[in-house]
Amino acid sequence: MFFQRFYDDRLAQASYLIGCQATGTAIVIDPAREISGYLTAAAAEGLAIEAVTETHIHADFVSGLRELAAATGARMYLSGCGPAEWQYGFRSDPGVTLLQDRGTISIGNIAITAVHTPGHTPEHLSFLVTDGAATDQPIGIVTGDFVFVGDVGRPDLLEKAANLANTAEAGARQLWQSLGWFKGLPDHLQVWPGHGAGSACGKGLGAMPQSTVGYERRVNWAFGAATEAEFVRQVLAGQPEPPRYFGRMKQVNRDGPPVRGSVPLPARLAGAALVDALRTGVVVDVRPTSEFAVSHVPGTLNIPMGKNFPTYAGSLLPYDRDLYFVLPDPTPAAMTALVRSLASIGFDRVAGVFGSEGYQAWQASGGQPGSTPQLSVAELRAGSKDRYLIDVRDTSELEGGRIAGANHIPLPDLIERLAEIPPSADIVVHCQGGGRSAIATSVLKRAGHLKVANLSGGFGAWVAAGGPVER
Repeated sequence: MFFQRFYDDRLAQASYLIGCQATGTAIVIDPAREISGYLTAAAAEGLAIEAVTETHIHADFVSGLRELAAATGARMYLSGCGPAEWQYGFRSDPGVTLLQDRGTISIGNIAITAVHTPGHTPEHLSFLVTDGAATDQPIGIVTGDFVFVGDVGRPDLLEKAANLANTAEAGARQLWQSLGWFKGLPDHLQVWPGHGAGSACGKGLGAMPQSTVGYERRVNWAFGAATEAEFVRQVLAGQPEPPRYFGRMKQVNRDGPPVRGSVPLPARLAGAALVDALRTGVVVDVRPTSEFAVSHVPGTLNIPMGKNFPTYAGSLLPYDRDLYFVLPDPTPAAMTALVRSLASIGFDRVAGVFGSEGYQAWQASGGQPGSTPQLSVAELRAGSKDRYLIDVRDTSELEGGRIAGANHIPLPDLIERLAEIPPSADIVVHCQGGGRSAIATSVLKRAGHLKVANLSGGFGAWVAAGGPVER
């Protein structure tokens, strides 16, 4: 049996290529939208991808299932479990087979057995993997968003992200029942989860790439709950706000993501085009927040091209407008990374890129750069009491305290709640360490707020300096 894990650090998302070397055939489970890695790996091993499947309808990235099937001719295996109102919209398409509980996909000598494990979502499947050339017993289980290393999938996403009322507690109770089945699996069975640390599909995922049933039963908090009521309470408590794009991803993946094929790189634009770009679309500066604060084009958003770029982009950018980007060094490699990162969460309208010389040309033509003040804790405490303080941390972070008088607006909700903020307010924004709040200042300034500052060091600096904390 050939086995390879693929991992996208920015989405903390794992997928798996499993092949039978005796027959030269393979399956991919939970493919990402960028499929080149699977094609390259399969070709290197002399494997033909003949099947593709996924554990559930994903909320955090665009599924590559249809893209991979179109490129290889592989048959698509979709969950046929769960309620009628939450089934795949393309389930009747040619090349699709619906999987029921205990349905099996045969890949040469390898058996992939689907087990209905609802809770995170009602249609969720896990896949027991058996290498028939060696044994008739499973070697491992691909758990998707059911069981992670040290955590379990959150059951509240349908309610919070897809706006399906009264589904969170029902999902938690389903998850408890599914975990009861998982407990009965043998200790040695390997666990291959769909996400790692940093994913918003749980609240405390471990960084290890895999685990075992025995280890999870021993250390995973979910298996320490004595009763269903205790488990329901614990699993629903402290879940972070889902990024704003999660609801859209659910719909896209349910209805069927468009097949793109090859994607050309965006055009590199001259600085003179910046004015039109700001008027007709959204311009995003991907430089670090410290550089943006010193000098930037007014009206641009700042989303640094770091590990969390897709999450912030999905929370702050519109899907129905052209997107332009300011890149310090727009090499083909940098533009490819940008386009792939955006495409992974469904942004396909990348209309152009400006390099550093474009920014300089804009300045030379009379453009006046903007800047964002960085306020220290001492300056905040000594300043006017009339400042409008905005806390953009997640709700779960408030358990550690908050600055008295702060208005709590989580970053994913900021654009939708701009109307709550007085237009002439003297605004100071903070998060835990200063990163998310720096992004938030660019949102506020783009919306027309003239007096906006970022609290340097955020709530952490406030606490370290002895600032009073409200519980």
